[in-house]
Amino acid sequence: MSSRRQFLSHSFAVPSALAIGAWVNPGLQAQTPSRSANARLGVGSIGLRYQGTVVTHKAQEYGNIVAVCDVDRHVREQARASFGSTPGIYEDYHDLLQRKDVDIVVIGTPDHWHSKMVIDACRAGKDVYCEKPLTLTIDEGKILTKVVTETGRVVQVGSWQRSDHRFRTAVEIVRAGRIGELKTVEVVLGKNEQGGPFERTSPPKNLNWNLWQGQTPDVPYIAERSHYTFRWWQEYSGGQMTDWGAHHIDIAHWAIHSQPVKIEGTAAWPDVTDGYNVAKDFSVKYTYANGVELTVLDHGRNGILLTGTEGRIFVNRESLTGVAVEQLATKPLPRESFQLYDFDNLTRPERVGKLDAIVNHVGNFFDCVVAKRKPLSDVEGQHRSVSVCHLGNIAMRVGRPLTWDPDQQEFPGDTQANSYLKREQRAGFEVG
Repeated sequence: MSSRRQFLSHSFAVPSALAIGAWVNPGLQAQTPSRSANARLGVGSIGLRYQGTVVTHKAQEYGNIVAVCDVDRHVREQARASFGSTPGIYEDYHDLLQRKDVDIVVIGTPDHWHSKMVIDACRAGKDVYCEKPLTLTIDEGKILTKVVTETGRVVQVGSWQRSDHRFRTAVEIVRAGRIGELKTVEVVLGKNEQGGPFERTSPPKNLNWNLWQGQTPDVPYIAERSHYTFRWWQEYSGGQMTDWGAHHIDIAHWAIHSQPVKIEGTAAWPDVTDGYNVAKDFSVKYTYANGVELTVLDHGRNGILLTGTEGRIFVNRESLTGVAVEQLATKPLPRESFQLYDFDNLTRPERVGKLDAIVNHVGNFFDCVVAKRKPLSDVEGQHRSVSVCHLGNIAMRVGRPLTWDPDQQEFPGDTQANSYLKREQRAGFEVG
């Protein structure tokens, strides 16, 4: 069998005009101005508390950081100081989107801002790298996928485990039938944080609290609502189901290669005024259309256990184990005829671990911007993946078995469950 790099030299190094034409998105081709091979893309970054800065630094290999934006003055000034190009700084991201020298937008804000910013960036003619989870609700995902298709922009979601060699190999093993027919998947995410009541105070002068809240209800400022701990409030996120779930459930969903049709969830709920309000002691069971059962737990060894009729494998950020993994030494995966996504990372070194995998993930995005192709963590795939996370939270909230129609993306005849597909949005911050 040819080596991986030999295969690449034949399959990807010099693609024919016909092959490229088969992948080009017409909308993107029409709206993307031609640029020389040596031209560097202009990058504008929104939300730079941590992850946004990590991704923006990786993006510097491919483009110039020309603008940064954050509603926290301290954060945006620190971000500007960390980039040698001395980019322009903004409090309102709409001002950044107006810049003609911004070709690429990196979004690293809290979850409740992702969909609206991606939509606005696409309509402004920008290609986008957006942190996970892609959406706050399932209905946001429906709107977002439509806008991305209409505008023809390239959008990569930061579910970087798809660029981690361990996770990618685990999915390949399953898809290639190396553990037989996949039957069950168990995902362990970890516990949601619990806490409160927390003190109400005036917002710090460096933070625009109104802009930070965006579409969510206007409430008194509590320090624990913002920055990293926003993920433990239902208003802004979905706890571990959308935090770790946008990584591990995404990989499980990628391996299952189907859509859920039944969901059962159980959870206890905190009752603390001005305290964290995401579920505690939770579990969710999904039945997929192809018969695979996915169980999500908040306790146990963090990672993904995939069990088939002929074996099982386990993968997390530290390891990939199982007999089928050991057999790769003498029976490599047939990558010549098997790919998980359209525009592969096979030309890049195999990487594992967050910071290294993000190098490949950002690289794949820029490859796709230049080649006008769908990235490995594309909007439609990530909408469907994060919808699994949202479905789990809805099932926990309703507290009874639910039937899901993945084609119509609704709970047939279930008014109560369907009410959780969207949320009320503050005037002026609507997603659409």
